[in-house]
Amino acid sequence: MESIHITDLEAAINFWRARCAQGPGLALAAETAHLAEVYAGLICSKATHIALQDMPEAALYAWLAWYDTQPDTPCIAICSTSQGDNHCKGCGRTFEEVQLWPGMSPYAKRAVWQRITTEGTAWRFTRYAERALENKS
Repeated sequence: MESIHITDLEAAINFWRARCAQGPGLALAAETAHLAEVYAGLICSKATHIALQDMPEAALYAWLAWYDTQPDTPCIAICSTSQGDNHCKGCGRTFEEVQLWPGMSPYAKRAVWQRITTEGTAWRFTRYAERALENKS
């Protein structure tokens, strides 16, 4: 089942907040409000994911617009799966994830990003963190 992690909702909310006028008496931008409602629901239910089918359409569109601003791949051009490793030392993805990446949905890709970020053992997070920052833009 495809889902969206709460940290991605938070990142999308912050993305939209940074692009809208803020201050006393100003309403939240529609995208921010749609995402915040979903985020609040997760907080209240103590959940970390929302199933894709439970995501309101307006919130999903706002999330997808944020997703389009994110780096597509965690690759840092040091691929050890091409040398037979089951997990890439450079980015942390499995051999299967590297192979299937172009056809994966945004939700599946973000799930992989969530896993490798949480693990934090790939060289993109340790030895070559500066390379990962260069590839972010």
